[in-house]
Amino acid sequence: MSEFCTESLRAIVERAYEKSPFYRAKMDEAGITPDRIRRPSDLGKLPFLTKDELRGHPFRLLTCDKKDIALVQVSTGTTGGEEIYMAYTWNDYLLHDLAPRYTRLFPVGPGDVCLNALPYEMSTAGLAFHKTFMDGYQATVIPAGKGGAYSTPQKTVKMMKDLRPNVVITSPSWAIVLAEEAERSAFDLTSLRLKKIWLTGEGCSPTFRQRVEKIWGTTANFFYGSLECGALGIECDRHNGYHVPEAHVLMEIVDPETGRRLAPGETGEIVVTALLRYDSPLLRFRTGDLGCMDSDPCACGVSMPRFTMKGRAFDQIHVQGKAISPIHLEEILMRMPEVGNWFQFVMPSSDRARVKVVCEPARGVEPSAALAQALATKMQAATALPFDVEFVSPFPRAAGKAVRVVRA
Repeated sequence: MSEFCTESLRAIVERAYEKSPFYRAKMDEAGITPDRIRRPSDLGKLPFLTKDELRGHPFRLLTCDKKDIALVQVSTGTTGGEEIYMAYTWNDYLLHDLAPRYTRLFPVGPGDVCLNALPYEMSTAGLAFHKTFMDGYQATVIPAGKGGAYSTPQKTVKMMKDLRPNVVITSPSWAIVLAEEAERSAFDLTSLRLKKIWLTGEGCSPTFRQRVEKIWGTTANFFYGSLECGALGIECDRHNGYHVPEAHVLMEIVDPETGRRLAPGETGEIVVTALLRYDSPLLRFRTGDLGCMDSDPCACGVSMPRFTMKGRAFDQIHVQGKAISPIHLEEILMRMPEVGNWFQFVMPSSDRARVKVVCEPARGVEPSAALAQALATKMQAATALPFDVEFVSPFPRAAGKAVRVVRA
């Protein structure tokens, strides 16, 4: 694998320098020529690529003619700012990207029926898994989508009843939406005897994942990817971090302030170089996500590098001088059986004010001021921050990505 990574990196850096005015200017400014990038350890010599450099420039990364573009996809906009577009040629999107398989992490093959309940329109998610399951693994795909004009929860549940999928991929919040519709339709999801459910598109806490597993009656594994980078991390059944698909990407962890590469165990920003993108190279892209590499071997037996996600840098909640991950707050909240599956953290406008948790009570739980105070006290004990809890029933369901943090 190290030989492949080295050869691919050299070829992509050379092509970027020769064919892309954008990359040539960046490397010239940094005083770097392709001959100085001989192995993955030389990556640190290259300048970073940022999201802001891509905003408003749909074809900035191209090393080919525009007529060769086969697909253009757009960011979901959750990070704010102008949209980011990624353009792919047929070679980059299909021929090269489907070359490696990760059958131990994605045990899917002929005969499996995969319900793909991810958005297809504009974003990368639905189409990416469609081609992976159908073309890469020769499985049957049900393109259910996620809340579009023809992909209502009612219709999706009807498809599940009729077609009996044994694999599901969706987002954490949409898994709950479908489960609620299945209950209204008197359809027992555990009767599907699913092989696996993969969750992607949103972050969620381990305890929220456990709730999904209980409802669907199967193991739920996380998948981490992005519009710009494609596949970045695949979780195994041990649920002990993500495995890096090392035939697709090289991953670094750097200090967000200094750009210095960090050692395993140190938390920093995830930086990605794509190894199978020749016509739209991605070199040292700053994802804005936080993580740390784990050098210990995984008990699952997969030898690929492993990392742990720590959230997004811009998502960190700052209250009373403390920075806290929303996933950490969610984990504390979801451990409280009185709280249902729908909630939101309302951040105070003042640094000294209280954080409000707006949530739906769990089924059979009678909301009261005393219960709200008890839960707020538990949140404060776990975080040393002041909280208020407000019950809302029913809590509005999310049609797109679930928004867990809002500003007052």
